[in-house]
Amino acid sequence: MQEAHDFQEECHSVADLIKNLSDKDYNKVTQFKDWTIYDIMAHLHLWNMAADWTLNAPEKFMALMGDVIKVFQGGKTHQDLQREWAERQGLDTGTKLFAAWKTGYQDVADKYAVADPEVRVKWGGPDMSAKSCIIARQMETWAHAQAIFDVLGKTRINADRIKNVAHIGVTTYSWSFKVKELEPIRPKPYVRLIAPSGAVWEWNDPQTNNKVEGLAEEFSQVVTQCRNVQDTSLEMTGDAANKWMEIAQCFAGNPETPPSKGKRHIQT
Repeated sequence: MQEAHDFQEECHSVADLIKNLSDKDYNKVTQFKDWTIYDIMAHLHLWNMAADWTLNAPEKFMALMGDVIKVFQGGKTHQDLQREWAERQGLDTGTKLFAAWKTGYQDVADKYAVADPEVRVKWGGPDMSAKSCIIARQMETWAHAQAIFDVLGKTRINADRIKNVAHIGVTTYSWSFKVKELEPIRPKPYVRLIAPSGAVWEWNDPQTNNKVEGLAEEFSQVVTQCRNVQDTSLEMTGDAANKWMEIAQCFAGNPETPPSKGKRHIQT
């Protein structure tokens, strides 16, 4: 699957960003819910391992999900879950965690690259295809890494593999409304984005009065809630497009509120 290679390349870009960080650097608090860099990397490593297990060791995946339920029922948070899990693996420092994450993501990419794209795997919500699972891993890696780029004051250079992230953003249009108990506005907006390479990407029926236009990078930042739409140059036309970009949420789980204007940015 090409998508497995895209996931691997996304991880490589993050590895290049953080490969020289010290253990102290991993304690830096990001603009994402006050998670530290350590929290983010523990989260990515945990769910990369979950992606491996759901494909290759379903019993280990189901055992993990049982532990996850117990943690949340006990009133603990995602931060508690991933920190406690990482520490049980002996990954109690950022540099140890980095080494395990790097080995882990390469193994996951290799396994998904030769997997049947249509085979069904379990996850926290509905079952999905292996192809969808590895695309979701790329999306989450890309989204969470934005907080690390920001806190380190680094400008991100994106590649056209970001199309996978943008595609998830487009296809979760209805979900963005339903997760907040709102009725999706019809028809779905036309989406026209400019890729990092300069290519033009389009989704849905062309409409002059109902559309979202702009850079694929900024669209992806909005649908993953890495940026408030007002902090981008995206252009929206029509009620559906404007409302969608105000509440967009391309990831599963509970309803989340996008960051307020100016909250998420590259720090200096």
